[in-house]
Amino acid sequence: MGHGGNVIDELTTDHREVEELFGRIEALPPGHKDRKRYADQATIELVRHSVAEEAYLYPAVREHVPGGAALADKELEDHAGAEQIMKDLEGRAADDAEFDRLIGKLMSEIREHVADEEGNLFPRLREACPADALDQLGDKVRQAKKTAPTRPHPSAPDKPPMNKLLAPGAGMVDRVRDALSGRGKSG
Repeated sequence: MGHGGNVIDELTTDHREVEELFGRIEALPPGHKDRKRYADQATIELVRHSVAEEAYLYPAVREHVPGGAALADKELEDHAGAEQIMKDLEGRAADDAEFDRLIGKLMSEIREHVADEEGNLFPRLREACPADALDQLGDKVRQAKKTAPTRPHPSAPDKPPMNKLLAPGAGMVDRVRDALSGRGKSG
């Protein structure tokens, strides 16, 4: 899928990629080993996406959108809940009964979050924020995703400036762990 464009286009593309992974998980029978592989890939994408949103999207929502602080706080709560589910899912094998419960809960929560962002937050941001600022945010989000963590860190800071300072270091450690373990690789 094509990445690029303003922040809304970029994040919407991420949403479609994660939904595609969810569809692959749902297409496989319970216990199938590839469900874990797709869940790991979805987690990597979701964590990178969340870190970028927390660093750049939500501060912009607070700044530009009327009532944006409350909107951003709600989104951060959604992220915290999803991140804890991903952390709980991390140590589960595909044939673990708890895996199915957790992946189902994660997919449900993420789908609800995506519907809220795309139906409420994104249109309000597009209306309130200048187009050039949305374009610059898209570039910042793409850069942030390159160095973001790939594993859930529920206790990490989720607001600037600490999240921007700590995320690249955690991201580097996560990518080394992923490379050594093969996590997130296809086939």
